Amino acid sequence: MSVEFLLTSLVIVATPGTGVLYTLAAGLTRGARASVVAAIGCTLGIVPHMTAAMAGVAALLHTSALAFGVLKYLGVVYLLYMAWSTLKDTGALAVEEDAPRSTRKVITSAILINILNPSSRSSSSRFCRSS
Repeated sequence: MSVEFLLTSLVIVATPGTGVLYTLAAGLTRGARASVVAAIGCTLGIVPHMTAAMAGVAALLHTSALAFGVLKYLGVVYLLYMAWSTLKDTGALAVEEDAPRSTRKVITSAILINILNPSSRSSSSRFCRSS
């Protein structure tokens, strides 16, 4: 294990990501139970990335320029979609206190936040490119 890998891992672990922000928001708006449910959902959302790392997908992306390029451009398309959705949104940011969310919706949102998080995917590709 290299020093670069350890430092990058430390930075990623030490900085709050979208999952942490979602968990805090759920706790502040819906209480401690929703925060715990969101944390469980965020943890479940990390499982596909962890499984891919254990299966050696980073090594595959390192050896196959085509696979890496496809993943990279899918990420670009996703980021452009998120940017377009943000620009298109005209509503004001508001906290809805009357809208209780079911446990299933909180967990589903949390899983999707971590599965679709571009920084999660780019972290594994950064590790395989740095070696």
